[in-house]
Amino acid sequence: MTGHGERVGGLWLEVTGAGEPVVLLHGAGMDSRLWDGVVPELAGRHTVIRYDARGLGRSDQPTGPYLDVDDLRTVLDHVRVDRAALVGLSMGGETALDFALAEPGRVASLALVGTSVSGWDWPRTPELAAYDRARGDGAADLLATLELEIWAGLGNGPPGGALIERMVVDNARRRVGAEAYALFPAEDALPRLATIAVPTLVLWGEHDHPEIAVIARRLLVEMPGATGEPVPDADHYLPLRTPDHLTEQLLRHLA
Repeated sequence: MTGHGERVGGLWLEVTGAGEPVVLLHGAGMDSRLWDGVVPELAGRHTVIRYDARGLGRSDQPTGPYLDVDDLRTVLDHVRVDRAALVGLSMGGETALDFALAEPGRVASLALVGTSVSGWDWPRTPELAAYDRARGDGAADLLATLELEIWAGLGNGPPGGALIERMVVDNARRRVGAEAYALFPAEDALPRLATIAVPTLVLWGEHDHPEIAVIARRLLVEMPGATGEPVPDADHYLPLRTPDHLTEQLLRHLA
């Protein structure tokens, strides 16, 4: 099933299929190609909306401060969707949580895949410290190398490895430029998780960075509508590692 690409406010987006709307939100340093293996079957039952976050993929580089939550609102308004299910990976999951707190009436459900959450105190391990330095210094080539070493634990082989590597390399330089302008919500989601009551699916890869599992279990404990489990044979790029398994889980959750 073929979607159509369009633009709004400097953001590239694609709408595919028909039915109850679902928005797919990718992570930092990625783009909407992350969902290539999920969209076709999901669009058989739903209107699937995916877009490239500002400064990544086919979206424009920011020229001033921006909020990812505002960009999600812009996309929903553009496609005339009042309420949607949100599926977010990593940074995309963080955006979905922040949006659910800012606009609770517009979120039907959440699926959080290898997610981060605003307000999380990440451990200062040597690898994560080097990763943060590369981001702060604008060292795009080093950032891409560290991104793959830390988050692509299953390497660059199939399934999905070639596209993962291509996405990360394609976006590394654009990412460091965009993040210099990024703003964040005034209040973190972490202390307010218990107030998010929509049905929530929490998934994480068994080969992801270990802190992702710690975050996932915290969500399962604190969010009243949350259920979930680890996924074998997947790292941080779960939609490209196990697309069939993820699609099956999402269809069940969305039903």
